[in-house]
Amino acid sequence: MKIVSFFIGLCFVAIVARLFYWQVIKGREFAKIARQQHLSGNKLMASRGAILASDGSWLAETVDSYLVFAMRNELTESKRVAANKLAPFFVFEDLEEKDRKEMVLNEAMRVEGLLEREDAVWIPLKNSVDVDVKKNIQALDIDGIGFDLKEARIYPEGSQSAHILGFVGKDDEGENKGYFGLEGYYDLTLKGKEGFRQREVSALGIPLLGGNLKDAPAISGTSLVTHIDKRIQVLVEETLKTGIEKYGASAGVVIVINPSNGGVMAMAAYPSYDPKEYFKYSGEFFRNPIISDSFEPGSIFKPIVMAAGLNEGVIESETKCDICDGPVKIDKYEISTWDNKYYPDSSMTDVLVHSDNVGMVYIAQKLGVEKLSKYLREFGFGSLTDIDLQGEMTPVIRDENSMSVVDLATASFGQGIAVTPIQMVNAIVTVARDGVPIKPQVVDKLIAEGWEEDIKPIEGKRIISKRTANELTKMMIAAAKKGEAKWTALRGFSYAGKTGTAQIPVQGYYDEEKTIASFVGFAPAEKPKFVMLVTLREPQSSQWASETAAPLWFEIAKELFSYFNIQPED
Repeated sequence: MKIVSFFIGLCFVAIVARLFYWQVIKGREFAKIARQQHLSGNKLMASRGAILASDGSWLAETVDSYLVFAMRNELTESKRVAANKLAPFFVFEDLEEKDRKEMVLNEAMRVEGLLEREDAVWIPLKNSVDVDVKKNIQALDIDGIGFDLKEARIYPEGSQSAHILGFVGKDDEGENKGYFGLEGYYDLTLKGKEGFRQREVSALGIPLLGGNLKDAPAISGTSLVTHIDKRIQVLVEETLKTGIEKYGASAGVVIVINPSNGGVMAMAAYPSYDPKEYFKYSGEFFRNPIISDSFEPGSIFKPIVMAAGLNEGVIESETKCDICDGPVKIDKYEISTWDNKYYPDSSMTDVLVHSDNVGMVYIAQKLGVEKLSKYLREFGFGSLTDIDLQGEMTPVIRDENSMSVVDLATASFGQGIAVTPIQMVNAIVTVARDGVPIKPQVVDKLIAEGWEEDIKPIEGKRIISKRTANELTKMMIAAAKKGEAKWTALRGFSYAGKTGTAQIPVQGYYDEEKTIASFVGFAPAEKPKFVMLVTLREPQSSQWASETAAPLWFEIAKELFSYFNIQPED
């Protein structure tokens, strides 16, 4: 009896210890497992918001897509037969016959290799399959092949607007995430909030009629309506590509802004990429050079320095340049004109018309380091414009304490100073707006079901007086119509502009053969409908902007005059 009592007591202690282990030490873990057994839950996808042009048409949209998978233990056909049947639907239709046959063969081998895996029952075979392909595969009636509903981002215009839009890829956890452009900048706004549905089920997984139900509906992402005008965007993209081929340039950008509200109506950069198939391109294609790359602007920078001189009252449009009869010596350097032609006693208007470097040095010396630095900062150089695109950067500009007399002189004609295209065009927007800056913006408003919000234009503090802006505009009209690009100008129309040809710095010196050619301007000159910058990198047909960037600018402007119904003045 003592032995039996001992064993009964020992069993009782063991049972209590085991219950303590289950209920206390492992209690939370087993409770979780229990909940998983009698609760069934699934995520509810939130559809990503669309990106729309100004007319409401799609630039980017989300559509249903499917992941094709195989349940290896349910396959009734041989793995090779199944792979050969599926492979043709996993290859693009628009390939040449020879290439397609090779791709189908490779795809069949890939799928067969996946089906041979012994370490998995559920095997993903192909992602991002559209509805039509899904139906074709279903028609094959292959046991063990299934589909998971996903989402796919489509870009109806292909590579057009790629640098504006960015793309949707995967983050480290395999979730959709926007990168670059609008997709990156507005990622949280676009992607919405996932929902969740949870219910009690029986041991067989059948929902219980009286069981608890928790339902949190998905909230779709907000859509973006942009200032992008599709017709202008197409015009700009096609003309830029043709111009790059015609002039043999290695790259180029065009940006068109509405000065009344700062809205970006078109933005194009070449080379470009297809955001739907971003994975086929290397990383350098994704950078938007308009907001992410810097360059020395050359003579298109001269109107900014001229504006500073006029506004400070150190010059007037008819002020005579008393050093313009020859090269000017600064420290140990000699600065000459671009064509080695000199015009004694040139007026300031003539300095802009002739794009006279010596005349610009004259203005810079009148201004001095402190005042010029002040105006450069106020015009936005050295700081971000805060445009609503992911990836903007700014080069640093020297402050007055580190700017030498040589730096002062070279900055006056746009060399030795780096800017981004968006900074440059936005500075000219300020001139077109009578001296009041405005923040550039791509998105006009946010819309969701039963709700919308306008994104109001953001103006800055006046930089130059209206009188200065009007005077500078007249000088830029003269520069566009009488300067080196006068041969390509449009007769009868009112516009203001400036060419710029800047040498490219290479390892501490300027390459005399490689240049960046630019033209910036606005029209009509009195009440501008658009401000546009065209920049070509390393044009081969001619290094001069007057023979490359300027005719490209006027080719686009000619179409914009018609589009905006801008009539000739005479």
